[in-house]
Amino acid sequence: MPGEVSTICRLLNDGIDSIHIRKPDWNETQCRELIEAIPEQYRCQLVLHQYFELCEEYHLKGIHLNKRHSYPPVDHKGTISCSCHSLEEVIAQKPKMDYVFLSPIFDSISKRGYCSAFPISILKQAQSEGIIDAKVIALGGVTYDKLPLLQKLSFGGGAMLGEIWNR
Repeated sequence: MPGEVSTICRLLNDGIDSIHIRKPDWNETQCRELIEAIPEQYRCQLVLHQYFELCEEYHLKGIHLNKRHSYPPVDHKGTISCSCHSLEEVIAQKPKMDYVFLSPIFDSISKRGYCSAFPISILKQAQSEGIIDAKVIALGGVTYDKLPLLQKLSFGGGAMLGEIWNR
């Protein structure tokens, strides 16, 4: 994306906690070039979805497990996260992770037809049972105006894609 590196730097400079680098069609060289284009001061806030060996090499924040890359390297020292699409997955994965994404919380902005899977009543119940807590990050349709609701529901934060890139 044109201006991607400057946008990443601006977001991190403006207080975004982390940027997940998810480039499923990229090779290792392309990922390496993106990381190297980002000033060192910001690299500790980057999380990779592939080419996990680059995490240690560039002193990045961590890795995000997925179906294609479902296990961390044996010597991994950074954070480990994964995505969950049900509360049962959150219960199973949360103890093994530094944090998990739960989605879709709201109707997606970037994926047409990808609708919320969790009525507010279910989220409140999950909150009362301790399933949703600081280690669970809301994903899917998250916008700035929805952050207070996510905080009330005890989410650890909100991950944004469409909201950020549409601005």
